[in-house]
Amino acid sequence: MGHKEWKPEISPSKQPLLGLVSLGKKTAAEVKMLVRVGVVRSWSRQCHMSADDAKWLTLPAVSATVKSSSNEVSSSSSTTALKWVTQCCPQIPKTLVHKLFRLRQVRMLPNSPLIADKLKRVGAKDTLNSGDRIFLPNSVKQQHQHQQTPKQPLTLTPKQIKFMRSLVIYKDPATVVLNKPPGMPVQGGINIKWSLDALAASSLNYDYSQPPRLVHRLDRDCSGILVMGRTQTSTVVLHSIFRDKTSRASDHNDTEKRILQRRYWALVIGRPRRSGGLITSPLGKVVVDNGKSDRITIVNNSTLVSSQHAVTEYRVLGSSSDGYTWLELSPLTGRKHQLRVHCAEVLGTPIVGDYKYGWQAHKKWGHFDLCNLEDSTEELLKEETLPFGLNLNKGSISDKHPRLHLHCKQIILPNISQALQDVQSLSASNCDLSVVEALKLEAELPPYMQRSWDVTNS
Repeated sequence: MGHKEWKPEISPSKQPLLGLVSLGKKTAAEVKMLVRVGVVRSWSRQCHMSADDAKWLTLPAVSATVKSSSNEVSSSSSTTALKWVTQCCPQIPKTLVHKLFRLRQVRMLPNSPLIADKLKRVGAKDTLNSGDRIFLPNSVKQQHQHQQTPKQPLTLTPKQIKFMRSLVIYKDPATVVLNKPPGMPVQGGINIKWSLDALAASSLNYDYSQPPRLVHRLDRDCSGILVMGRTQTSTVVLHSIFRDKTSRASDHNDTEKRILQRRYWALVIGRPRRSGGLITSPLGKVVVDNGKSDRITIVNNSTLVSSQHAVTEYRVLGSSSDGYTWLELSPLTGRKHQLRVHCAEVLGTPIVGDYKYGWQAHKKWGHFDLCNLEDSTEELLKEETLPFGLNLNKGSISDKHPRLHLHCKQIILPNISQALQDVQSLSASNCDLSVVEALKLEAELPPYMQRSWDVTNS
């Protein structure tokens, strides 16, 4: 493709080590030595623009070597895409790097004679091989410069602030919990005008100087309980609870030991063979449509595709005479699209409105008009009755274009505010969150899901 590769410069100045080298197995003495060497390079050389395609900034090939006099430091021959980007471009804020991967804007050119000059999307956790190259969108330079300046809070109208505060279902000194509306992205990005994190920063501070912070995510079209931390300390604790939930998923047989429990309600097409059970099918990401997109799928042979452990409990809440079933889903791990894929591919009952993983089932079902889904979205915006372009009334099974029927209905988690009052330090040996008073919170269904509930239970 004629991409130019930069070569790192060696500077005698004592700059922080800037990331081409892998520090995974370096001793402290080796790290200090590398810092003294001062392996630095300018922004323009870290991410050199392709001469042929102004859309991309080219990172060095994996396993590039940096030489400094008699010292030679090489990167690991096998690393993830996220680690390689952060090592090569340490000036880019980590939040921006994660956003690029989340929005699927990072590309890779495999070092393979079978794939010549063909860029493919790459995920943050995808493993790179020696010789692979990573490409970032050229706009990352402007985004980086934009993020260098402090973000100004959004200016909201009284009506918009009132709406945001109407979403709050619980608030204490450490935590604020929202009933997230469907259709609102949790985090901002390119072409996203309104995101929940930015809106919360402008409307849900109350008497705090710092805005509430995200500790987990929900899909854009999913609704229900979203937890945010009100202080830096509580955010760290809450984030560790959600992360620990996935790492301890092997203890799925003992419900009493779980300090975090989430229960979703979903309306699915068809009925599972059993009234309840445990799904333990691992998930992996595959590239489809000639590398233009990807999707999550069940991985039966983990040696072929990298997979992640995924566990979901389910039970049937009720079925209707016209073939719909309400399920209660409890994710014991927190994988991307976990509930949607487990419903569609394991139970054989895709969630209503999930056209990504249940297109064929919706088409075969024949109850809905699938020809003009994009037009239906525009119709919702035209008929909006709420701020931020939201319309929560249309999208039930009575409409031509049902929306995603997946809602985080209930959450049980430790009362972090109480825990922080009981201990002076989070590192204290007696800080056991399993004995802390639990909060049990519930969120009402959005109007269109409530209408579907009424129809199926009439």
